[in-house]
Amino acid sequence: MMPSRSSKQMFHAIPESLVLFLARFALAAVFWLSGQTKIEGFAFNPFAGHFEFGWPSLKESTFYLFEYEYALPIIPPELAAYMATAAEHVLPILLLFGILTRLSALGIFMMTLVIEIFVYPEAYALHATWAALALLIMRQGPGSISMDRLFKKLASN
Repeated sequence: MMPSRSSKQMFHAIPESLVLFLARFALAAVFWLSGQTKIEGFAFNPFAGHFEFGWPSLKESTFYLFEYEYALPIIPPELAAYMATAAEHVLPILLLFGILTRLSALGIFMMTLVIEIFVYPEAYALHATWAALALLIMRQGPGSISMDRLFKKLASN
């Protein structure tokens, strides 16, 4: 008969590096896929088998969305479209590979707040999930499966 372990001991056996990698992957995937809907000429979705390696440009529908549906205060719609689309491509790559991870998570957290407050306040349950993942990553860092960890290790030698 196997000795019984408490649930706390059992769950502590889950490697933190796995939890943090999965959190980074999940958050990166959401924002990457959103960014992909805003461009044409470039596509990279290995899970769906969708690849297109041309020069990316913003779709006309993206400008329409930022002018009429998203309509952020202060920022002109065209500038907001470029900024958000760039962030939705750069930040997920940084998060996935664990490069400048805490700052990348902060950027996504800030985007989430903007989306929740100004665009889709009724989607608070979804945005709370994104915010929780971003806060976890900001608090704990990238974990050991990351370039940040590798850079830190190389710098200490």
